[in-house]
Amino acid sequence: MLHADTIFALLDALSFRGGFNTALVTLGAMLLGLAAGGAGTFLLLRGRALVSDAISHAALPGAAAAFLIMAAMGFDGRWLPGLLLGAAFSAGLGLVLVDRTVRFTRLAEDAAIGAVLSVLFGLGIVLLTIIQGLPWGKAAGLSGFLLGSAAGMLQSEAWAIAGAGAAACLAVFALRRPLTLVSFDPGFAQSQGLPLAAVDMAMMGIALLITVIGLKVAGVVLIVALLIIPPAAARFWTDDVGTMAVIAAAIGGASGHIGAALSAAGPALPTGPLIVLSAFALFVLSMLFAPRRGAVAAVLARRAFANRVHRRQGLLALARGEPIYDVASIRILKRARLIRGDCAPTRAGRAAAARA
Repeated sequence: MLHADTIFALLDALSFRGGFNTALVTLGAMLLGLAAGGAGTFLLLRGRALVSDAISHAALPGAAAAFLIMAAMGFDGRWLPGLLLGAAFSAGLGLVLVDRTVRFTRLAEDAAIGAVLSVLFGLGIVLLTIIQGLPWGKAAGLSGFLLGSAAGMLQSEAWAIAGAGAAACLAVFALRRPLTLVSFDPGFAQSQGLPLAAVDMAMMGIALLITVIGLKVAGVVLIVALLIIPPAAARFWTDDVGTMAVIAAAIGGASGHIGAALSAAGPALPTGPLIVLSAFALFVLSMLFAPRRGAVAAVLARRAFANRVHRRQGLLALARGEPIYDVASIRILKRARLIRGDCAPTRAGRAAAARA
């Protein structure tokens, strides 16, 4: 059972009254979720959801290498802009390797992604192990890049993440039309003069930006969930691309907001996993209760259809003067007072049977 102080702390964090730094981290996580949900929509529709996984895992060795380079040059190896620059470089290299592997070999894209992802992530783990073994490496804190460490974020880092998240949101909004066209019909988009490769690279660039800025919040292991779960949840609610992107952005933003607030309210709770769990909770709610595609709506629709079939079968039997053998038809007609207890039709039942 939640303690009263925890509930009050959660409400303060949700309403941005839990302190300036907490509010800034929550705002940054919310903007990151908004951008990830919007961009993830086009990745999902384009069939490139797994590419975001390769980008996130490929970012780890770049962050570790950037730490080693900055420390060797006498600077603070934990300087976030330098770490993110290194992560962006190795993530971009991973994208290029996947593209070249698919283009110049017989490997399918999923196989190329798996190969690049595993090799670069393994290299990142090796570099992290080396760093932890160095005399000045134990305080590096780079392990937070695996699962995120928003709680220890500096104010300047939070501002940088919030600003980059807002920039990613604007980029998704500005490119929404070409991204939509390329996601649904690449051949038609190319026939209309759209540079297919450039739009694809822009999509991957936005995903790379979101991945890099999300390393501090969710980590390389979990940031991919923010690019996939919100649009997957939004797909239950609509068939329109623009509406889907808006809903996905809203689910991503709500996930970042709720997860960061829960992390701030609880004792030493990790931010990244809580954001992902919040996104998954919203996914489950969407899967169950979406009005058209949700599981509950599907069960109710099947039940209503079965009831209509049983009702019609029973009424047709009454119209022909035949006995009703189907138990479900008898139950439905009795409930509608179209037949009596002995299965004889009422006046309303005879009229309904004539109409049937």
